[in-house]
Amino acid sequence: MTYGLKPNQISSIQGIFAAASAVNQAILFGSRAKGNYKPGSDIDIALMGKDLNFDYLLMLFHQLEDLNLPNTFDLVIYDKIKEPELVNHINRVGVPIFSRK
Repeated sequence: MTYGLKPNQISSIQGIFAAASAVNQAILFGSRAKGNYKPGSDIDIALMGKDLNFDYLLMLFHQLEDLNLPNTFDLVIYDKIKEPELVNHINRVGVPIFSRK
């Protein structure tokens, strides 16, 4: 399943996370993970890693935006999510799209 993204788009996204040493895992969630996305749906990604902070998240956001995909990105740091409902949603429907080995 490609979650409404082309394989080369997924590879490009994974490449950015692979180059980001602080990212241990990236989890796709939201409509793309559930399979009820629309062509313009954003790409929701929760990031896991011990040294993640807002500045690092912003750097990754800009790198992802530079891919010029027709979708916007919504990035969150999993360990800093304050809404239990969002954590439950990610745990329930989230799909790992990158994991550091």
